[in-house]
Amino acid sequence: MHDRKLRAVWEDCFRPALTRPSFIRLVVLLSGWVLTEGTHAVTAALVATDVARRRHWAAFHRLLSRGSWSVDALGEQVFLRLLSTQPGTVRVVVDDTLATKKGPKIFGLGNHLDPVRSTRRQKIFVFGHCWVVVAILVRVPFSQRPWALPVLFRLYRNIKDCERRRIRHKKKTELAREMLDLLVAWSAGRRLEIAADGAYCNDTLSRGTPDNVFFFGSMRPDAVLTTLPMPHHHGYGGRRRKRGDLLRKPEKLARDGRTAWTVGHAFLYGKLTRVRYKSVDAQWYRAMGTRLLRIVVVECTSGQLPFRVFFASDPTLTVEAILETYAGRWGIEVFFRDAKQHLGFADSQARTELAVLRTAPLIGLLYSTLVIWFAADAHGTSIAAPPCRPWYAHKRGLAFADVLRAAQRALIRSDVLDPRCYSDDLRESAALRAPPADSSRPRAA
Repeated sequence: MHDRKLRAVWEDCFRPALTRPSFIRLVVLLSGWVLTEGTHAVTAALVATDVARRRHWAAFHRLLSRGSWSVDALGEQVFLRLLSTQPGTVRVVVDDTLATKKGPKIFGLGNHLDPVRSTRRQKIFVFGHCWVVVAILVRVPFSQRPWALPVLFRLYRNIKDCERRRIRHKKKTELAREMLDLLVAWSAGRRLEIAADGAYCNDTLSRGTPDNVFFFGSMRPDAVLTTLPMPHHHGYGGRRRKRGDLLRKPEKLARDGRTAWTVGHAFLYGKLTRVRYKSVDAQWYRAMGTRLLRIVVVECTSGQLPFRVFFASDPTLTVEAILETYAGRWGIEVFFRDAKQHLGFADSQARTELAVLRTAPLIGLLYSTLVIWFAADAHGTSIAAPPCRPWYAHKRGLAFADVLRAAQRALIRSDVLDPRCYSDDLRESAALRAPPADSSRPRAA
């Protein structure tokens, strides 16, 4: 029963963008990816589902390297599914992650800065793929924190790789803006709140966005702030001013004794936190244009930084709401860790262009659909019961490891090639029929 419900989620999210044979092969790959222990690959998925001895492996490789389908189309279906279950404001997170790889013939490989291993004194560069990801923050019934479910992906390619292939180089922010424009088109006027770190808080993302898009991010302590311009008086010629008078920079505001610190409480990173802050409404023209921002300078009680600066492009929000919305972006960091450790996000052995551009995003969409299924149908059932770990008595809620374990329990005894697993009227495609008994060599699926 649970395996049918999981496949129903896949059919709802992926079937509209695929032909029937391609969808069946995709379900085989997704099921095998869930069941695989260790390094994830297409061949490992075929072994895990026991399809390797019944179908030829070439058809499943061709699904990724030559199939006529779009990853963005799959992401749109997942996004629309999330929209139907999340009323009101849509909270979006933008960030990038590095998948280390080596190989002379792998498409899109480049030398990238590893932000995890690097320090201020020493920069570490590694070969691999850098993915810019857009995820939707959702609330789930089995956890207190918001979960980031990815829907769109773009592969960043450095300048040298673009020059070698004679294509136009696109910055990470430009790739993020492409995906943001897609979300705006798909959301049909819903309010979008974009949370991002300082690397994505600039005019590339904010310029020309519609009025229903609001940004939450971190700000440079030496950012130039201005007031709103005064109304244009009659009798004076020239262009109307876009910026007003200069204000104190955030670093001066933090160290200025004229403005007292305000004490508040916000629910940050899973716990109620006491914060001391100063706030001001101003323009940050270089990054956010003429918008009026609510800027918050927060005193840091730990670490090397004395304070941090955050902002929101909606000045009507409270300081607590701004801090909680920005803190929600940590969910995408949790996704990066879980996808790499449990789903093999960086394990792909794909080399050709289409296979590279599809495999990692498909794993991210698999992550999203597993969480959707678990939240809707499985979290309160027996297959969701975590193993007994007395040393984790303080644990509250369930993690993605529990979601993956439940999916493995649901799929372990099912036959992914059984036509009854998909829908009542589904008939096995001629492309997936078993070879004759006297056939000496397997045929492509």
